[in-house]
Order: sequence, then structure tokens, then C-alpha cells
Amino acid sequence: MSDYPQHLKYLDTHEYVRLDGDIATIGVTAFAVEQLGDIVFLELPEVNVSVSNKESFGSIESVKAVEDLKSPVTGVVVECNDALMNSPEKIAEDPYGEGWLIKVKMSDLSEINDAMNAADYSAKVEGE
Repeated sequence: MSDYPQHLKYLDTHEYVRLDGDIATIGVTAFAVEQLGDIVFLELPEVNVSVSNKESFGSIESVKAVEDLKSPVTGVVVECNDALMNSPEKIAEDPYGEGWLIKVKMSDLSEINDAMNAADYSAKVEGE
């Protein structure tokens, strides 16, 4: 089974968030990448677009499925990982590092309190 970094928070929709002050870096978990298989297309929002907690902010497409990406926080997109737009397969190579998707300036820091820690997320996905 995959490792889940302890410093991240996880959603049951298989996105993760890394906090740096009020900036949330959002990506998809290694579990999600394993389930999707070969990723062939990625749709992300533009910079300065607002995203909302638990709402779709884009999509990820693999040879198996198309899945909505859900935001773990509410705020404004301050950066997109444009390098992934032409090479979405790179998400699988380093989902918690170079494979991040967007960075959001959070408007409500408490929203992340509902997210799971690594141990809880690991227990959830190992049961799926």
C-alpha cells in the first residue's frame, strides 16, 4: 500500500492539502493515482478563480475514468501547476511533490479541520 505523508490532510474524495500559512497546496493522493491508472488529461482552474470547499474545481481523466477534483478549502487560486497541463502523467511520478495541482489562498482556515490525517485516510482506503 502507498505511504501517506503525515504532514498532509486528506479528503474522502482522495485529494490532499498541504498548508503553508493560509496557502493550501492541493493534489490527488497516491491511492487515487493507483485507482485511475494512466492519466491522460487534466483540467484546472485559472489563477484568480474562486474555489469552494467540497466543490469541483476541475477534472482528471485517465484511460479508465473521468473524475471531478474537489477542493478541500474555500479561497482564490493563486497558482496552477501548468507543467502538468502538457504532461499530466507526471502526477503519478510524484503526487505529493511535483504532482501538486493548485495553490489556494484560503478564506477560512478552519475548513481544513474536517479533513483526515494520514492514519485515518490510510485506514479508509485500505478498507476500500
